[in-house]
Amino acid sequence: MKIITNSPSETEGLGFKLGRFLKAKGKGIVLLYGDLGAGKTVFVKGLASAFGIAERDIGSASLVIAAEYETSPPFYHIDLYRVEREEDIEALGIWEYIDSEGVAVVEWAERLAGSPAEIYEDAIKVKINYCNENSREIIIEGINEKDRHYM
Repeated sequence: MKIITNSPSETEGLGFKLGRFLKAKGKGIVLLYGDLGAGKTVFVKGLASAFGIAERDIGSASLVIAAEYETSPPFYHIDLYRVEREEDIEALGIWEYIDSEGVAVVEWAERLAGSPAEIYEDAIKVKINYCNENSREIIIEGINEKDRHYM
């Protein structure tokens, strides 16, 4: 599914819709892809708000690599921007977050290259492309036809 958003608030709103779906589902993995400044963290802020997490509580890569939020279901925000080696992913315990019950959202998911293939099977993949200062092309894969109405 491809969606064009025309403002940061629309990008955040789309994230909220996905978050609402995942909260109802009770579990899931979201893999986010996009260049620096594409809007990944904005999207995550919307997604997290569906879990009742305040926008100010979602940090950027310069602050936190992995954050766990005590929501129902649990919400894990993982930002791999500063992680450069596969060994670091293992050492930081990133797989424990991804394999946990709840919802794990991974920014810079391309850094998971070489990871166990099974996480990709059920994952929702979100690619955010920069169009201009306000507009983004967002491609979402991994949501089946019967659940697309959530988006």
